[in-house]
Amino acid sequence: MSQRRFLACLAMLLCAAVVLVLIGRYTELDLMLADYYYDPANAVFPWRADWFFEFVMHHLVKALMIAVAMVSPLALLADRVLGYTLLSRHARRAIWVVALSSVSIPLAISVTKYFSIHHCPWSLSRYGGFAPYLRIFDALPQGVSAGRCFPAGHASSALWLASVCAFWLPAKPVRALLVFVAGLLPGLALGWVQQMRGAHFLTHTLWSVWIAALVILLLTRFILPGRGAGSGSEASQACGLPVHEPEAIPVDGAREECVDRRA
Repeated sequence: MSQRRFLACLAMLLCAAVVLVLIGRYTELDLMLADYYYDPANAVFPWRADWFFEFVMHHLVKALMIAVAMVSPLALLADRVLGYTLLSRHARRAIWVVALSSVSIPLAISVTKYFSIHHCPWSLSRYGGFAPYLRIFDALPQGVSAGRCFPAGHASSALWLASVCAFWLPAKPVRALLVFVAGLLPGLALGWVQQMRGAHFLTHTLWSVWIAALVILLLTRFILPGRGAGSGSEASQACGLPVHEPEAIPVDGAREECVDRRA
């Protein structure tokens, strides 16, 4: 990815962050959606204990995403075992982006959650719990423990799919953008399921999407070359990635010509 395109994408992410801060700080969107899925008569989120949402969409889909994430490191391992003959140089770089994204995105979101003070909706006093509702940048009231529920962790198990866009970069940026957006949809769907269950607010999921986009942007910047970039080996070595540069094997005609010149 070129420096110019990287800076443009980074600027868009910064603008998106400002929008998310404004939504979380000055609107009631999170509460409106949570109120919609909450049953005040029974003081419960009805979808919280639903078998399909809890077992299939939460546990089963998460396990499936972990299994799918194993494909990229296995492909890299097979390529290494076969002497770097299985994958093209560009495919190898793209798979590194996907493999690192499948680990880095959940890790970044988990670390952010660990330092978060915000509680899940189902723990708030507004919804039958005990904790106060806190907006972004609010201070934790004295005597209240940190909630560690922000941003959305479950969505991160699928948000790495957006990194598949690396296969179309830098040659086809429009197609890569479409793949990136499509790759975010499974994570957004899992985030929405958790909102219906009372596990997260909308902005929790959107901030997870933002973190995923930032991680993918950084990985593509430092692993994929920009248009007109120099040697692929130089770009990969700068990232500490394994590089295999096979020596050129002359065809018969070229070998014969070389022999004739020596003669």
